Amino acid sequence: MSIEIKIRKNEPVDRALRRLKKKLERENIIKDVRAKRYYEKPTERRRRKEKVMAFTNMLRRRYAE
Repeated sequence: MSIEIKIRKNEPVDRALRRLKKKLERENIIKDVRAKRYYEKPTERRRRKEKVMAFTNMLRRRYAE
């Protein structure tokens, strides 16, 4: 899975880097790399997911009314 960014004619490198970062962010590559940097126990993973689910459910209940 390779990500390509073609630099347009007369485009500054800073802008090309910004497009690359946005593309990586949209495809969740940076998030996955950071998550796999350290080993996470299965119980920790389950607790983290439960915490996120509880938060989203709280928001749904709050704004459903």
